[in-house]
Order: sequence, then structure tokens, then C-alpha cells
Amino acid sequence: MNTRTTRNRLLTGLTAAVAAGTLALGASPASASASSGYISGAGSLFDDFGDEGTLSTSSYASSNTTCFWQRILWAMGANESAGNDFDLSDIDGHFGAKTKYATKNLQGAVGLTVDGKVGNKTFGNFDAQRVWNSDLGEYTGRLTKVSTASNGTVKVKFTGSAHNFFIYRGPSGRYTFPDGSGTYRDSSYSHNYCD
Repeated sequence: MNTRTTRNRLLTGLTAAVAAGTLALGASPASASASSGYISGAGSLFDDFGDEGTLSTSSYASSNTTCFWQRILWAMGANESAGNDFDLSDIDGHFGAKTKYATKNLQGAVGLTVDGKVGNKTFGNFDAQRVWNSDLGEYTGRLTKVSTASNGTVKVKFTGSAHNFFIYRGPSGRYTFPDGSGTYRDSSYSHNYCD
């Protein structure tokens, strides 16, 4: 083999390796999970929640992520055991009896398995319900993209059956949301600043 052939093969191999590396670095992950430490996502807004960690009375039971779920319960008008709607004062980041009952109530109302746990199907139900809106020419549903800031932060409207609220997906993919008092919190699995 001569020097020119060897050099061409090396150059071809190097070019292929650089191209593969560029594609790997440029490709966004479809979504994240509890292992990232936060509710997060990338790419489409409509698939960010379905791979998150399970919330329950024994899993992430005191966390900002539970607080985020409680905000969804409030927006959806889920009922507590007393028959009252889950209200803003119930949003404390603790997955206790009220949250479990309201979760079961909401699961039953939307046709999910009623177990009082917020697993992939329950959480994912609230970003996967897309409806074609011919007036806008796009899919909308529980989550609607409102705007994107110059730093890449996406403002998103969550449309519930009873209330609406805004959440933000930052440049890193992490979500922030309003707690019961309206203060925006990160969506951490490891701490609870909502009580």
C-alpha cells in the first residue's frame, strides 16, 4: 500500500469519525427521567412527562416534583376526599392522603388505571393529549407553546379543566412552575421548597 492510499484512508476515516461525533453531540435526547434530578425534556413539548419518575406516598413524596403534580391536580379540578376541589392551599410538595385521593380522582376521570401513583402513563397523559387545531395549523392540548426567549427558554401554557397556569422549560430542559403561592420553583426530585 502506498503513502497516498494510506493517507486517503486515514482522512476518510477521520472525516467519518468527526461527522459521527458531530451528529451525536447535536442530537437532542427525546426526553429525560428522574435520574436527571428534575422534570426535563428536549425537542417536542408533547413528550416530556411520560418518562419521569413515579410519584407516590413512598416515592419522591416530599419534593418540588410532587408540588408540580399538585399544581396539575389544581388545574384539572381534581377532588379531595371531602368532595372539595384540590385548591392552591393544598399545594405543599407533600404526597399525602389528599394528594393520593385527588390523584385517584383524576385518574378515574381521564380513564387511567386508578392506583393513586403518578407513573409514566398518568404523568404522560398531561402532555400527550394533542388535538389538531386547523385554525392555528398545529397541535395543541394540555401544553401549548407560548413563546421562546432568545436564551432558548420556552414559555408553556398548561390548560386544565378548571384552571390554567404557565410553566417554563429552560435552556437545559428543566421545568419551572408556580407553587401554590405563585412563586416559581424548579422541578427538583431532591428538595421541597413548596411548604
